[in-house]
Amino acid sequence: MPDSETPKRGSSNTSDDLFANLPEPSHQAPRVNSAPPTPGSRRARREASASSADSLDDLFETSAEHVDSAGPRKKKRRTGCLVALIIVLVLIGSAVAGGFWAMNTYGDKISDFMGWGDSKDWEPGMASGEALVTIREGDTGSPVSAALHEAGVTKTKNVFYDYIVDENVAVTFYPGVYTLQKKMTAAAALEALDDPANKMENTVGIAEGGTIDSSLPVISETIGIPLEELEAAVADPSVYGVDADTLEGWLFPAVYTFDPDADAKQIIQKMVDRTRQSLDSAGVAAGDEQRVLTIASIIQREGRFDDFPKVSRVIQNRLDTGMKLQMDSTSQFGYGELHAGSLSTSKEAQHDDNPWNTYVHEGLPVGPIANPSDAAIDAALHPVDGPWIYFVTINPSTGETVFTTNLADHEAATETWRAWCRENPNQGC
Repeated sequence: MPDSETPKRGSSNTSDDLFANLPEPSHQAPRVNSAPPTPGSRRARREASASSADSLDDLFETSAEHVDSAGPRKKKRRTGCLVALIIVLVLIGSAVAGGFWAMNTYGDKISDFMGWGDSKDWEPGMASGEALVTIREGDTGSPVSAALHEAGVTKTKNVFYDYIVDENVAVTFYPGVYTLQKKMTAAAALEALDDPANKMENTVGIAEGGTIDSSLPVISETIGIPLEELEAAVADPSVYGVDADTLEGWLFPAVYTFDPDADAKQIIQKMVDRTRQSLDSAGVAAGDEQRVLTIASIIQREGRFDDFPKVSRVIQNRLDTGMKLQMDSTSQFGYGELHAGSLSTSKEAQHDDNPWNTYVHEGLPVGPIANPSDAAIDAALHPVDGPWIYFVTINPSTGETVFTTNLADHEAATETWRAWCRENPNQGC
């Protein structure tokens, strides 16, 4: 048989012959799968996974590796993870702190914008009781909205005005006294004001803190009596047994209903009688009425209801120590600025030499400057104990007032008020 011929099955060749034909073993390891892996193959995925792990290890390596290159790799990785965790916690803490700051600083605005805060309107079905609301000649949506809130009808001062603006309601308000309910929705209040049955006939409301100049036109417009007749009726206080130059402070703030044929003198007499009733009920001694009404009228104009006793104490402390009262309301009244719509007193009013100006004259002004309520009369008689000699309303929209015992603290509070005025330039500062 030639050497090149392939042996047939079952040949008689031995195993030695078979292994003798194998190639010599190589001393170099063969290269396995040296070609690039096919994209998407198992091999490609394994190599990508291994590469990612190495990248993460590199990410969390720290400068400690350069300090101690002989240290174990595991420890370095733990140090890197710890640093990364601290960074993450710092970032989270900063975000939380920023959130707290934003809510503390702008929480009300954020809540209003997002609709998270309490509703500014009462819920339907909550209305109950009775509330009397006075609308004056020329009143528009804003003053009517304020009057509704003051009477306890609406929940917030501006909700009624916002409602008629948002709903684009065209409405005309007619002067008079209206019978409504407390805790009405803005929509229900508008409907009630539009119902003639709720308007009281021959009824007029005299505002707390109002004056003769502001009250007589309201009486004239509401009752239908000529203004000239009312002015003549108040000209001589002695007709009503009042020992004073004017009836200022003697037209008690309340809601009155008159007979259809009542004349001007009868109307004024009823208001003066109502003032005497309040003075008697409060225990004011005979002959002390004018002094009490004067103090009470300043309290009424200077403070909000909750602060009446503290305002009274400031007045009394100043009188006791010989300090000038320096009340803006008195200088504004004496100069004719009390109803000018400004929270600030003009320099002209502050320095005008009239008998009501407590910036110029010591002690009480010559007489009352407004119509005080029962609460103001009671506060004039019973000031709360305290050392205060200054006060300033730092937020006119809420009535928040700061009472202080020294000039430095008062000036700091006054600067807070000025800041409010700068932020609210159209609020009459």
